[in-house]
Amino acid sequence: MRANLSALRAVPARPLLSRLPLLPLLPALLALLAFALAMMSPASAGVPNEKAKPAYAEEQTVMQIEHDSVVPEPGLLDAASGRVHMDRNYLGDYGAKGELNVILQRGGNTWRHLRNGPIATIAGIILLAVPLLIFVFYRAIGPAREEPATGRRIKRFSAWERQVHWATAYSFIALAITGIVIMYGKAIMLPWMGHTVFSWVALISKYLHNFVGPLFIVCSVLMFITFLRRNFFNRQDWQWVKQGGGLVSHKHVPAGFFNAGEKAWFWLGVTLLGLVMSITGLVLDFGNFGQTRYIMQIANYLHVAGATLYIAAAMGHIYIGTWGTPGAYQAMREGTVDESWAQAHHGIWYEQVKNGTAPGTQPDGGVPRGPAPRPGPAH
Repeated sequence: MRANLSALRAVPARPLLSRLPLLPLLPALLALLAFALAMMSPASAGVPNEKAKPAYAEEQTVMQIEHDSVVPEPGLLDAASGRVHMDRNYLGDYGAKGELNVILQRGGNTWRHLRNGPIATIAGIILLAVPLLIFVFYRAIGPAREEPATGRRIKRFSAWERQVHWATAYSFIALAITGIVIMYGKAIMLPWMGHTVFSWVALISKYLHNFVGPLFIVCSVLMFITFLRRNFFNRQDWQWVKQGGGLVSHKHVPAGFFNAGEKAWFWLGVTLLGLVMSITGLVLDFGNFGQTRYIMQIANYLHVAGATLYIAAAMGHIYIGTWGTPGAYQAMREGTVDESWAQAHHGIWYEQVKNGTAPGTQPDGGVPRGPAPRPGPAH
């Protein structure tokens, strides 16, 4: 007697973006770059002129220029004091032409020393430590327990959901790699590439970063809209959190369509860090809207910090979605999962699909409403 498999569908054609094998290799690529960070001195990271005089020397130059200027510095009780003093680095009336007449900008050296010093060092340590910790966790704990496959497939993601995910993922990869080149390329790549080759690599990386950035923002917005309805927390998620998702114990903790860890990634990574990266990226990408150098320097601090956390979290997300949870990558690549995988990792969602109550799933297929019949003579 044939099983009632009318609700099941054949594996749909994979979206073009999901056929590319680069995503599972991202942790290895980033780990390689992070390893290179460990080989360099923290002081060597950054941009040219790293040996320039510190900010206080520049301040003395600014003060000398102001002393010789026909436009005196406003006094302490002057109405313009403070506002003028903060950006008093040019000759001429304050605010007449924005920063077009800026000779020396007070915060320039301060920004450069922070960016090339503690910020670059801390970011490099994080980018090196995260893949190392993931590797140690994989060797010590191992991946999630894989249940025997039944051969019956359940639709999990639509073609649109997969296309949005992969478009966001690959634009993120492009930004991560080019961003690391921009941040550390001079110290890591220039010594063995030479100035000619590295200048082209840096130039291409800069333009790719600047043009892919707005595309990533659009993809992130589509990602948020597409997956929002499935990422609201509920009481069931607390049980998942208390058991650590079974990452160490390898117990299959019941979860809905997305578990608490995936929801945390959606809200803290895709949404919060995505918002930070989008706003600061636009400030840096489009410098023609009147923002001052001070604003752009603060935006750069936040952009580097946000990118570091985003890349680190993404490496964890990629590990969990590939080697850490066998079968998870196929779900986003092909759109379907095996029935045993759904029951083990997302048992609550599996029961909803089985009972026909899973939102947006039943029209495209679910699982048989009863257990699969055992082999035997037909009746």
